[in-house]
Amino acid sequence: MINIKSDSRKVKPGDIFVALRGINSDGHDYIKSAIANGASKIIASEGSYSVDTKIVDDTRDYLNKYLYNNYHSIIDEMKIIGITGTNGKTTSAFLLYEALNKLNYKCAYVGTIGFYLDKKVVDLPNTNCDICDMYDMIVTAYDKGYRYIVLEVSSQGVAYGRIETLAFDYAVFTNLTREHLDYHKTMNNYALAKQQLFKQLKKDGLGIVNEDDSYAVYFRLGNYTTYGFTDSDYQVTDYKLGTSGSTFTINDKYLLHSNLIGKYNIYNLVVVYIILDKLHIPYESIKEVFLTLYPPDGRMNMVKVGSNTIIIDYAHTPDAMENLFAAVKDFHYNNLYIVFGCTGERDRNKRPIMTSLALNFSDYTIITSDDLHNEDFNSIINDMLKENTKTNYKIIEDRYEAIKTAIKMMKENDFLLILGKGHEDFIITKERKIPHNDYKAVLKIIEEDSQTISV
Repeated sequence: MINIKSDSRKVKPGDIFVALRGINSDGHDYIKSAIANGASKIIASEGSYSVDTKIVDDTRDYLNKYLYNNYHSIIDEMKIIGITGTNGKTTSAFLLYEALNKLNYKCAYVGTIGFYLDKKVVDLPNTNCDICDMYDMIVTAYDKGYRYIVLEVSSQGVAYGRIETLAFDYAVFTNLTREHLDYHKTMNNYALAKQQLFKQLKKDGLGIVNEDDSYAVYFRLGNYTTYGFTDSDYQVTDYKLGTSGSTFTINDKYLLHSNLIGKYNIYNLVVVYIILDKLHIPYESIKEVFLTLYPPDGRMNMVKVGSNTIIIDYAHTPDAMENLFAAVKDFHYNNLYIVFGCTGERDRNKRPIMTSLALNFSDYTIITSDDLHNEDFNSIINDMLKENTKTNYKIIEDRYEAIKTAIKMMKENDFLLILGKGHEDFIITKERKIPHNDYKAVLKIIEEDSQTISV
């Protein structure tokens, strides 16, 4: 573990605490707490304290130099793969993590669903945790013999300095659609934030760019290769989608089969193929491992209930919803129901778009809560139903009750999509974190109603 921390709560006896000034907080306010937890040295911009103290002009600059000087040899030795984009980061990253480990390349994963070595080590509060924690996980993986690590890289993680000083062997751009505009304000700012990942490639590093995306131009920097369904270096020249998986061909030559459904998952799989190919793994080995890959928790997780099907998915943007709906259309069903909500304190303009998509695609939708943060549920609903003329919905604020109601509506050969929370274990409100997991909720409801619903 590294011995410098920027979070006073994580300080252990003997650690150095560096007081960073952020957007919403100032580390100087937590110096006393860090000392109480055993900090042996304080790095600050001002003040005098009861332990060894170093006053510097810029504590973040000090931290970055400290991390580089002490750990750059590990960063240089590790193969670090960064994946950024609005949608597809988690699935692409986790599939690559799975594939490399199955091919005996010891690979760690850090991202939305947690920190994984051979299994999950810990959940994480953000896609990108603070830079000290990031280094801590990389060093932990290295010390345990891992030489590959896949990192999801979010635009806000970049903006908050959570990947500074890291150098990447591969940088992947999946796509860019409307998201986080409450923070970035414009799509240009959003793209530029993600572009930073590609500026942190190692000297011999490689950028991997989705050529089908209209924002691809932002990521064609230095040494790069492209992929997509249109003219590109790794082009999907033929594909077939089905309810049990997909089949596709790259460059009219390499035929691959997968258990994952939907065109959008072919994009994710091609990313995996490219990196395995660049690591000189034989095609036959790649072809075999593809048959063993499954999506991570909260991404297209299916539960069969008699003749009915329930899908739990993290889709929380208009683009992600459209991709999922396109995949589900390949299935045959009588009625399709949706349960979803919109996150509080996030881009308000996407709320009516998502609601329109859900109501147009479903036979009936139950609108419920997502993470409210500090926003009132009713204000979110007002945004969601702005200019809506459809009537095929009802509002049930309690998410568990919304899911229960939807399951009871299912008859024969029906589909239910539960969207937005995916793998998450809490609903975040102003007052508290309410324990809730969509998948566990489904299993509990089915068990409670087993006399009328058979699994």
